[in-house]
Amino acid sequence: DFSTRPDSTLPAPVMIGPIISAGIAYRSRLLTGTGKFVDLDQTRLATEAAGAQIVTVAFRRTPMFMNSVGQDKTAPNLLDILPPDRYTILPNTAGCYTADDAVRTARLGRELLDGHALVKLEVLGDPQTLHPDIPATLEAARTLIAEGFQVMVYTSDDPIMATRFEQMGCVAVMPLAAPIGS
Repeated sequence: DFSTRPDSTLPAPVMIGPIISAGIAYRSRLLTGTGKFVDLDQTRLATEAAGAQIVTVAFRRTPMFMNSVGQDKTAPNLLDILPPDRYTILPNTAGCYTADDAVRTARLGRELLDGHALVKLEVLGDPQTLHPDIPATLEAARTLIAEGFQVMVYTSDDPIMATRFEQMGCVAVMPLAAPIGS
């Protein structure tokens, strides 16, 4: 804490309260993902170091989310290293390019997590930029909200669309901040 040093010109840190999403208070405002790590141990260590409480899991891109037929039943899986009693596992529809695929993936996530209703909705329109397909995202959000999901929606940076998603009942609006790789 540099603010306690006598020669410091930095202002004292501002304490920010918890973020509340879907009725749950989180002390950390950082959401982390589970992709791109070398192995499950690295995933666990990075998540712990980040202090994140919400961890997104792209079901379509996570081949060993849970042990299944043909896999070693004694091998650890993602829920072993990131237990749902310690972390909010946020199913993510990343990799979906249609509303139907996104809805199907969200339903799968809910089933795998014993009825967990919170989901990060992504319906992509372009595989290169990963920009969202807004009409398809609206369609999927309507369906999921009608089915009782608590939708955290990935959208463009258009404030009008963000307001529409909020008005329709999305619990969080997560706009694209910058192009991938920037």
